[in-house]
Amino acid sequence: MTRNLFGTDGVRGVANQDLSCDLAFCLGRAAARFLGPDICVGRDTRLSGTMLESALTAGIMVEGGRPHCCGIIPTPAVALLTVQSGLDGGIVISASHNPPEFNGIKFFSSKGMKLPDELEEEISAWVLSDAAHRSEGLPTGAKVGSIVKMRDARERYIAHAIDTVEGGSLSGLVVAVDCGHGASCMCTPIALQRLGATVHAINTGFNGTDINVECGSTHLEPLRELVLRTGADVGLAHDGDADRVLFVDDRGEEIDGDFILAICGADLAARGKLKGRELVSTIMCNLGFTTAMRSQGFEVVQTQVGDRYVLERMLADGAILGGEQSGHIIFLEHNTTGDGLVTALQLLSIMKRCERSLAELSGIMKRYPQVLVNVHSESKDALDDCKAVWDAVHAVQAGLGERGRVLVRTSGTEPLVRVMAEAQSHDAARDAVDRLVEVVKRELP
Repeated sequence: MTRNLFGTDGVRGVANQDLSCDLAFCLGRAAARFLGPDICVGRDTRLSGTMLESALTAGIMVEGGRPHCCGIIPTPAVALLTVQSGLDGGIVISASHNPPEFNGIKFFSSKGMKLPDELEEEISAWVLSDAAHRSEGLPTGAKVGSIVKMRDARERYIAHAIDTVEGGSLSGLVVAVDCGHGASCMCTPIALQRLGATVHAINTGFNGTDINVECGSTHLEPLRELVLRTGADVGLAHDGDADRVLFVDDRGEEIDGDFILAICGADLAARGKLKGRELVSTIMCNLGFTTAMRSQGFEVVQTQVGDRYVLERMLADGAILGGEQSGHIIFLEHNTTGDGLVTALQLLSIMKRCERSLAELSGIMKRYPQVLVNVHSESKDALDDCKAVWDAVHAVQAGLGERGRVLVRTSGTEPLVRVMAEAQSHDAARDAVDRLVEVVKRELP
């Protein structure tokens, strides 16, 4: 079987090592061949972004294509602009929440959606073949491609996000924002200010090597401190490419994607806008979320991890709202992928309209204590066939019964095996994880 370059969310690796300029060049060629000549291209703030963008866009142009370059911009903006501009596809150069030395290349179709697995496999097979390195038959002269600068890209995305807010105002709200030195720096504070919110923002600058470093949605401590210091009503934090968002309430308590999905789903249902009362989540959602939502008459559907799979199920079922615990939330009425800014504005607009604090709104569900440990494993791909691990999983789950659950899976973007447990007490969850981590370390070094 041919190796697939694509993980859960694009092709990722350490830039200039796993993700080389040669690979980026070939992926650019593949984009023009498999998607079409006109490709929307955006990137986050990583130092390697311009290097990889140069190689990628060169590949598109070699095939006679036209990269429509947006510069630094959130991932959901590329999905949106691809559709708005009638382009053949979109590409984002970003490694999302990963450390600065990593980067990634992810594709969108002309409909602004992540590519299906089958097409990614076709692209991967071509990129890894000799054909990707041949130059016979390439266009010359006037048929060679050229770059198109999309100079209004950021403004169009901000305007779209603002238009999703019913009533068009967030005045009276005091909002703390951690941009994580990422792509949201140039969008989220501006959108909030235009809507009338008072904004206290941190990590709004960048040098290319500070993205996600002890900040943003994977490190909420700076945001929590900012909320408590400024007396903000709410705080929000993005990851590097701003396709996700997490919150803290005015007490500094974390509000993750499960809470966001529950609050927004209940609001849409109360206003008669949630078709079939269906919410689409993943196997990583908290047991407290599914318990609370089902007890309130919602249908909760779970997919494998990845907002692409959430979207696929939403489209199949006709659902309009879905997302992940990590903060990828899809409001299908507004965008076709996880959108941190739109999600933030939707939740803030509920607070404004209902005149309730986020702490009050989050009472809709109770989070079960959850423990997650990432185990480094260079042999993670052997997990599916590792009987010793699955025997241990079944034994631990049997011990928890209906009072908890365990989940063991590989990361789609890093050499990790994720071991998670939920239970009615933190000690029980911790004990379950510790037992499984010991087996994973032994069997999958």
